[in-house]
Amino acid sequence: MGALKQLVRFGWVQALSCLFPVVIFASLALTQFIPLLFLPRYDWLLIICLLMQWVMLRSGLETRDELKVITLFHCIGLALELFKVHMGSWSYPEEGYFKILGVPLYSGFMYASVASYLCQAWRRLQVELIKWPSFKLVVPLAAAIYLNFFTHHYLVDIRWVLSGLVIIVFWQSWVTYEVGGTRYRMPIVCSFVLIGFFIWIAENIATFFGAWEYPNQTDVWSLVHLGKVSSWLLLVIVSFLIVATLKLVKSRGPITKKDIGQYL
Repeated sequence: MGALKQLVRFGWVQALSCLFPVVIFASLALTQFIPLLFLPRYDWLLIICLLMQWVMLRSGLETRDELKVITLFHCIGLALELFKVHMGSWSYPEEGYFKILGVPLYSGFMYASVASYLCQAWRRLQVELIKWPSFKLVVPLAAAIYLNFFTHHYLVDIRWVLSGLVIIVFWQSWVTYEVGGTRYRMPIVCSFVLIGFFIWIAENIATFFGAWEYPNQTDVWSLVHLGKVSSWLLLVIVSFLIVATLKLVKSRGPITKKDIGQYL
């Protein structure tokens, strides 16, 4: 019974941390089946995301620091969307006033929702990092993973090389978290895989409700290829590395030149 209670507590914390993504999925489902007035569906989704962001900030569910991180991820995600849509990786076929080069602005919030989950779960579970690698390894690795999403269209796709480097760099790293006053831990690589897999499940739900569509889903919806798990895994790693780096910097206060030398 004690283990069951802990599982329920953990599930409740996860549910609270997933509030932003849940609102996005619910909005995708509702706007798919109910008639919309005045504005196209993509624009209504943007309005809903903005309102949800405002509500979370005003209600205290989200802090100002977390909002800054989420805004950063919105920009990172939007840049990736603009490139991928241009390359034909996927598309947003519906009309919308707030679209840039075929990409609706609400799409950035789907990346921001991942950051929102990470930030809130981090705070509620009191996450701590054990044997975290130095910045001189973490920052170039995160940059290389993000750049590979762009360069693999022109050069060799090195995602598996990068995945191997992640295992090597984080082999001794652990993440600890607290549930009901008890601390648990798991290998950091394991957490990457779990989050990436569940985002792949979320991607299938999102494409089913028309958030975007892949070329093979133009005529009829089909399951997103399992190989996409590797893409989400790498994106989760980038997200986690950015959030972890910002959390570590925040916890150590203002950075001086001496601090930079110590971080490296």
